[in-house]
Amino acid sequence: MTTLLSVQNASVVFRARQGLLSSTTVRALDGVSITLDRGESLSVVGESGSGKTTLARVGLGLQRLAAGRVVFDGLDITGAPEGRLKGFRRRAQGIFQDPFSSLDPYMTVGQIVEEPLLIHKIGGPEERKGAVQAALDEVRLRPAEETAAKFTHQLSGGQRQRVAIARALVLKPELIVADEPVSMVDASSRAEILYLMRELQEKHGAAFLYITHDIATAYHFSQRIAVMYLGRIVETGPTRQVIGNPLHPYTQALLRAVPEPDPANRTRRRAPVEGEPPSPAHPPSGCRFHPRCPYAFEGCDREDPRLLEVVAGQEVACRLWKGFEEEGARLPG
Repeated sequence: MTTLLSVQNASVVFRARQGLLSSTTVRALDGVSITLDRGESLSVVGESGSGKTTLARVGLGLQRLAAGRVVFDGLDITGAPEGRLKGFRRRAQGIFQDPFSSLDPYMTVGQIVEEPLLIHKIGGPEERKGAVQAALDEVRLRPAEETAAKFTHQLSGGQRQRVAIARALVLKPELIVADEPVSMVDASSRAEILYLMRELQEKHGAAFLYITHDIATAYHFSQRIAVMYLGRIVETGPTRQVIGNPLHPYTQALLRAVPEPDPANRTRRRAPVEGEPPSPAHPPSGCRFHPRCPYAFEGCDREDPRLLEVVAGQEVACRLWKGFEEEGARLPG
């Protein structure tokens, strides 16, 4: 397989206001690197404030970098002016978290899905109409012609997100960045939309960068996973390998927080990740997870670990594994 998207050592810095006269620096991404092959799916998982959405914006060329590079299909798009990005915009599309705010309420569904075709001057009226109806049919908004005439306020949240998916698909992109695409829809629609996206990915061969706080959905959707914490990737590897054998204490904590169906105990609650996430404006010294880590030991508050391949294909940034490599390694405890 060939690499489609490569984010290399990306750093993003924001200025956050503190009161009327002062501000502070927030490093939303701090030396993050990911690669995504053609037709591959990669999930980026982490709590709020981990930098997931910023990474999504970087992948779509919507966020300026303080350092690093973004390369799409061999073309460096880092800091490129918008005029040079038109070809990239056609080949890379986004599905955003909130279908209530990302879709224009004054446009019909048909107009919303057709708009990318008009922007890129693709086809005549009849050709565009056929493409719109085909896209709506693919996301199972049927009958497509009837749905195209509706406005978004006439649809449910799940149906609106399907419209957003149809809009992303209508250009037949090679890369789709889906930022929390099921977090704003009801539980009954989440599994349907995830299965739909996976089906469409397999059908069209598009690469998916899937952003989520829910590690359970990542397990069902993606081939590889990257776990983020306070602007850094702390573990990455094949999804089944990372879920089945989590090497970082934070990954292990995220998995413990996944609720398990238990009909015999309706009061059972998931175990949250212990402690509060530190402020991204003031990350801890050393390992950023050490204040919440049950395995923290001498030096974790001073040494900042980097990603190390511990098991074949699986990398982890944790001092527990410094200089240690063993097939089938498992986290102590």
